[in-house]
Amino acid sequence: MIFDTKQIFKDYPWLKQKNLPMIVSANYDGLMCASFLNHHLDWNLVGYYNHESLWISDQAIKQKKEIIWVDLNILPKQGKAIGGHIVSVDGFIPTGFETSCNPNILNQLTSDHFNSKFPFSTLIFLMWLYGAEYPNSKISKLLILNTDATWLKWQNYNKNCKKWISQLPDFDWDKLFSKVDSKTFDQQVDKLLYPELLSISSLKNFGKLSSKFLNIKNREFIVNLDWDEDLILNFFQLISNHLYWSFPKLPKLSQRIDGIKTKCALSDVKKIGLNAMINKYNIFSYAITSPRSFSYTTFGANKKRVIDGKVK
Repeated sequence: MIFDTKQIFKDYPWLKQKNLPMIVSANYDGLMCASFLNHHLDWNLVGYYNHESLWISDQAIKQKKEIIWVDLNILPKQGKAIGGHIVSVDGFIPTGFETSCNPNILNQLTSDHFNSKFPFSTLIFLMWLYGAEYPNSKISKLLILNTDATWLKWQNYNKNCKKWISQLPDFDWDKLFSKVDSKTFDQQVDKLLYPELLSISSLKNFGKLSSKFLNIKNREFIVNLDWDEDLILNFFQLISNHLYWSFPKLPKLSQRIDGIKTKCALSDVKKIGLNAMINKYNIFSYAITSPRSFSYTTFGANKKRVIDGKVK
C-alpha cells in the first residue's frame, strides 16, 4: 500500500483544522508532537495521559467533544486520535478506532503482523503527513530520531523501516536517516543528544533496544504531571531552541483521574475475543505491545465518560 496524504486528509479532515484541543502522551514523544502541532496548527494542550492516569484542565472538560488524543489510541467513539500501536486482533477493529488515524490500521496490519508494524514515531508520521522541514543541525535530527527510539529501530529493524519509507512517498527520507546506521551516529547520541536531555531530566528509565555499535540503551524521558511542569517547560524550550518550533501554553491542570493498567497474554484475548474483552473490562485504551502481550487501561464503569464533569 502506498499512503496518500490527500486521502488521509479527506478521511480525517480534523487533521487540517486549527486551534483544536489536544491531550498527549506523557512522555518525550507526546511532548514533541505537542510542540509540532502547536507550531503547525496552533493546537492547544489541555491534558496528558500516561496509560494509567489522566491529567486534565477545565478547558479539556469544556471542549471534551473536540479533543484530539495525540500519540495515543483510545476507544470511546467520540475520541479522535493519532497514534501508532497495533490495535487489531484477527482483523477485528473496534468501533472506537474508526476515528483514529493510525498507520497500522490504514495498512490493515493485525497482531499477526507485529514484526511488520509501523516502526517510526507519531511525530515522524506527522512530519511526513505535513511535509515538514527541519533545521540541518545535528542536534535537530537527533531530537527527531529519538522519538519512539526511531534511530534504534533503523539500526535493528532496517528491512521493515525501508519497507515503510517506500510506502510513504514525497519525503526526504535519505536526509533523515543518512548515516544513522553507523558508529558516528551512536557517538552523536552519546555525546550530543543525551547530555542535552540529561541537563533537564535524570532519564533513569531505559528502553529495551540497544545500538549496534556502542551498545547504547535508549533512555526514556517520562514525566509525572503531579510535579514535573518545570521539566516540561524546559523541554519545550529545548525543542524551540533547536527546531525553532513554537510550543503550547502549559494547561492549568484541575484534576487527575486514575485508571488501572493491566497486562495479559494476547492468547487470552484471542480466546474470548477482543470485543468481549473490551466490554467485560470497560477498556478505555489498549496496545498490543509484543506478539504475545496485551496491555490495557480501564477506568471502571465510567469508561465512556472519563472526562465528563463540571468545571470547578
